Amino acid sequence: MASPLISAAELADALGSVTVLDVRYRTGGASGRPEFDAGHVPGAAYVDLDADLAAPPGVGGRHPLPTPADFEAAMRRAGVRDDRPVVVYDDWSGLAAGRAWWLLRYHGHVDVRVLDGAWPAWVESGGVVQAVAVPPEPGDFTARPGAMPVVEADGVPDVPVLVDARAPERYRGETEPIDPVAGHIPGAVNVPTTTNLRADGRFRSPEELRALYAAAGVTGEEDTAVYCGSGVTAVHDVIALELAGIRAALYPGSWSGWITDPRRPVERSTSARP
Repeated sequence: MASPLISAAELADALGSVTVLDVRYRTGGASGRPEFDAGHVPGAAYVDLDADLAAPPGVGGRHPLPTPADFEAAMRRAGVRDDRPVVVYDDWSGLAAGRAWWLLRYHGHVDVRVLDGAWPAWVESGGVVQAVAVPPEPGDFTARPGAMPVVEADGVPDVPVLVDARAPERYRGETEPIDPVAGHIPGAVNVPTTTNLRADGRFRSPEELRALYAAAGVTGEEDTAVYCGSGVTAVHDVIALELAGIRAALYPGSWSGWITDPRRPVERSTSARP
């Protein structure tokens, strides 16, 4: 299995032979377009997470998956081709870029990687910064959904190992700054996305990640699924698990979709994972 990551040095060497997508974004914040316009990886196309990588909020949560037709159109506008590798990056530790990575993989693109260390790694490495956007040539990407595992709300209670990727205080139900109900899905274990990274903002080694997840009971011996608040940042754990050699499904609706049905159980706890 090819690594889901690419280093800044590797990306610099590959420029001109890959399609680069800039997915800068913050939950609840404004579009990252101004940051893109101020400077980006040469040749990159900006992709708006809310407009291009999600459907409107509803019973599927705050960031439901886009329809295959809408996603295909967005990727073609960004210049994505079926036969050309894609690199995605953001300035949010890969939390937004991971959404583009997962959607492309889910819809059948076989060569997609996330810039390890995100935009800061590019700048720190001395990568060229381009401030003039060049409209991409339209791509020919064809969406073929189903290449990555997913689990929907009805199947979540049957998942043997369910991982909650949110911050510990949100998992425990002590605070909930975004969604109207606090807590977590019963039986879930908590492995926050922040623990996937080293101090320099890059992903931990596969060995470190295997140990990190094993401490929470995630070993890959049983089917595993991941969720977060709205299905975006959970992909960070999916990537970490892939690096550790564990294939995990995504629950796209995540917590914000789970709580749209008041009949679904909610659990709160007073102790965090060690």
